[in-house]
Amino acid sequence: MLPPQKTRDLARSLVAREADASPTSLQTEPATVRVYERLRRQLGAPVGADGFQVLASRALALAKSESPRLNAVEVTAEGDLSGLSQADSQTEADADGETGIILIAQLLGLFLNFLGEATTLRLIEDLRLQVEVRTESVKTPPGTTVSAADGQAMAAAFEDLLLEIDRLRNVSERIEMLAEKHPGMEDGLMSVAGNIRSIATVLDVFTLIRSKAGGSQEDAPNRESNRYMN
Repeated sequence: MLPPQKTRDLARSLVAREADASPTSLQTEPATVRVYERLRRQLGAPVGADGFQVLASRALALAKSESPRLNAVEVTAEGDLSGLSQADSQTEADADGETGIILIAQLLGLFLNFLGEATTLRLIEDLRLQVEVRTESVKTPPGTTVSAADGQAMAAAFEDLLLEIDRLRNVSERIEMLAEKHPGMEDGLMSVAGNIRSIATVLDVFTLIRSKAGGSQEDAPNRESNRYMN
């Protein structure tokens, strides 16, 4: 279990990365809200929508005890977050976003307890990769001009593709679990799971190559494909 300060630092780093991932002119929600939504998709996969809603509600209750500014914030029955944008906008300039970071840190702390440190940090690392690739995808190669709308569309495309890659890996893991439950079908199910994982890896390589278009591509595919196949 990470110490509370380490968990807070992790939350702050996720928010900072998200804030740097898109031009300010394209941001319609504070970085803390966008991080919450990404965590909802990423951490909600292993616990389900209802499980995430329960943990998010508990995290909000704990965060409210630290910051009264969160009193107007609510977690809906669907797990959506309401009111955090206003809470962050009322925070002093020298502590910009800190109100939301308190909530993100509490949410991470609960998942560290519930899923374990190794699983939670692996999911967080996947989330960081999504943000990093999205950041690379909106950079303009030297000598070219990309409009803000084009950059936003490109970032959205990479984000959607990365989410589909995550879903493929989740399907592969579930099939492997079925193989363990049904020994008579183990060979066939493991083969299917391996094929799905291979497709996810190919998509990973494709995404990374396209995201680094205009830059050096020699090392990127091997580095990321090895990350998931080891």
